[in-house]
Amino acid sequence: MERIAEALERMAPAPMAAPEFDAAEAFVWHVAPDRLEPVAEVNRIDLALLIGIERTRDTLLQNTRQFARGLPANNALLWGSRGMGKSSLVKAVHATVRDEGHDLKLVELQREDLPSVGRLLNLLRASKARFVLYCDDLSFSHDDQHYKSLKAVLDGGIEGRTDNVVFYATSNRRHLMPRDMIENERSSAINPSEAVEEKVSLSDRFGLWLGFHPCTQDDYLSMIRGYCAAYGVPFDEDTLRAEAIEWQATRGARSGRVAWQFFTDLAGRQGVALA
Repeated sequence: MERIAEALERMAPAPMAAPEFDAAEAFVWHVAPDRLEPVAEVNRIDLALLIGIERTRDTLLQNTRQFARGLPANNALLWGSRGMGKSSLVKAVHATVRDEGHDLKLVELQREDLPSVGRLLNLLRASKARFVLYCDDLSFSHDDQHYKSLKAVLDGGIEGRTDNVVFYATSNRRHLMPRDMIENERSSAINPSEAVEEKVSLSDRFGLWLGFHPCTQDDYLSMIRGYCAAYGVPFDEDTLRAEAIEWQATRGARSGRVAWQFFTDLAGRQGVALA
């Protein structure tokens, strides 16, 4: 009987105790078993170091300030070019709003854990704190049904949206799915206009669409100079310009991520540790 009771407890564990939200400013949601793990130190950079996305930065910052003050705010989809600071912007904006005196929490949700989002929302809804629920690299494949779970966050169903939660997602795709998938659905459907309506309309549920586009060479070099100034890495302007341009040419891309990778290499060669 004891072995049977232990097996039943493993199959149906007791409900998770209410987490201590005062323990940290950020948490990561895990399942099996459900738990919110506090993050001791968030991996992020200062908002001022995000160059080339000023308009997008200001829009998301204003939306987050409104939410932190208890005012109406929109869910946001940050989409576009890889390596241009989508996830970095979410974390930097969160830090900026907290520095302004607002008790705003950041909760990261993995895409594969979207089916559990209802249980997570029940925990967050019961708290008096305000939360930015954040999902990085959100996208869906042809047979992926996880997008249906996301509607609970964006629309809320019969209960309505959770007042103390706003949802920010990043994606390389504006409609959260590959273009060829959309075209294949349309070509094989009896009614092409309805074939992808359910999935494509998911992105319409985000009140803010914030686009990220490839940066210019001037912005790319400004990013590197900003990192050098922030971390105290000495450089010669002509040498930095030549090496940075060569670095991005070998990568075949120019972005904030490539700028940080070059700066990391430069700091290492200069013998400067990045705290």
